[in-house]
Amino acid sequence: MSFLDEEYLLGSEAAVDLYESIADLPVVDPHNHVDLAEVVENEPWNDVWEVEGATDHYVWQLMRKRGVPEEKVTGDASNREKWDALAEVFPDFAGNPTYDWVHLDLKRRFGIEKPLNADTADEIWRETKRQLADDAMRPQQVLREMNVEVLCSSDDPTSRLRYHERAETEVEGVDVLPTWRPDRALKVENAAWTEFVADLDDATETTIDDFAGFLDALAETHDYFAEHGCVACDIGLGTNPVSRPVSTQRASEVYAKARRGDDLTAAEIRDWKAYLLEFVGELNSEAGWTTQLHVGAVRDYRDSLYETVGKNAGGDVSTQDVDLVDGLDYFFDRFDGEMEVVLYTLDPTHYPSATVVARAYPNVSIGPAWWFNDSPMGIANQLERVAAVDLLANHAGMVSDSRKLVSYGSRFEMFRRTLADVVGQMVDRGRIPYENAERLVEHVAYDRPKELYGL
Repeated sequence: MSFLDEEYLLGSEAAVDLYESIADLPVVDPHNHVDLAEVVENEPWNDVWEVEGATDHYVWQLMRKRGVPEEKVTGDASNREKWDALAEVFPDFAGNPTYDWVHLDLKRRFGIEKPLNADTADEIWRETKRQLADDAMRPQQVLREMNVEVLCSSDDPTSRLRYHERAETEVEGVDVLPTWRPDRALKVENAAWTEFVADLDDATETTIDDFAGFLDALAETHDYFAEHGCVACDIGLGTNPVSRPVSTQRASEVYAKARRGDDLTAAEIRDWKAYLLEFVGELNSEAGWTTQLHVGAVRDYRDSLYETVGKNAGGDVSTQDVDLVDGLDYFFDRFDGEMEVVLYTLDPTHYPSATVVARAYPNVSIGPAWWFNDSPMGIANQLERVAAVDLLANHAGMVSDSRKLVSYGSRFEMFRRTLADVVGQMVDRGRIPYENAERLVEHVAYDRPKELYGL
């Protein structure tokens, strides 16, 4: 087998055949961090660093690991200097999925077969720059070339979705839908919560002086998103998911205290989050939306990086210290059979708990191997566990979870090849007939996400 050839990640003839059956299916991406302004404006990219490195936290982290100074990662160095710095250390990325993704991007999007290194950096820079000047390489055209059918962005409730409105008429061939993400509403312990309340006041016609007004304003944004085609809510629960019955009176008292700027106790913070989580669930259930729960991220863990670069700079980690079962049992029971729930767990040690919960609740599905687990190893391990404990046919499918548009195709290709290899092994071991295997991979790769999100 040669580098990224037709049998890449495929270990058997059955796997090769299965992948061929799903390789060209449209991409349905229910969770990503697309820069919608970039898509709608459809201006050409300037250079390969802009498309491969400028927004990719994975690239940044690995460059730092190999000693590249921050100036050539997120600093003031030119894009060419950053690209050369990346190329110098890129061979050392081997084994990490970032190595695969970037090379897949270069091969699939630009037709470049050569591996990226210090010797090829200049040639690849010049060739990609030439191609990026062509109208066929603008964002909308690239989305269509990757056969992207649906993109669901991640949006704050206070967003007025102006670019989504423009996308309806200005982006052809791709359905671009918003996703309602109320994280700032739940995180009452953060200084940014006060800013969210002010933004909510500005974005709605509801007075938020009291708690009832706050809830009405949230519901108003929920309705606004529904009018713009939203089909899902995305909630980041961090490391301390909590669901339990909390009275409206109790939540109202916490709201009043937070609005005054008083310090909240740990119990008050937990009760606030539990109340809001149930309230959000009720809104989603009534609207027929799918609720996506992201559990286990520890944000901005590396202090020096946060202090020098800021938020979302690649300093996040995961933790095993999450009580998934006790933390969410009330939520699962409260909405048992009432709405679809997709459960993403960041630490792979939570897969055993997540899969048994999904097995117990027919309306709970396991989301794709997320973030640090988005690799051939991580995807395969998760798919095998879901198949063995829950049902692979009920897996939620793939999402790009990416800020880098040109990599959507590469992310989905890695997933589909790994899916084909996992199911191909079942065929080779005599566990399932090929015809059933082919139906299964087609279902997980395309039909399941459309079914799950009502697309």
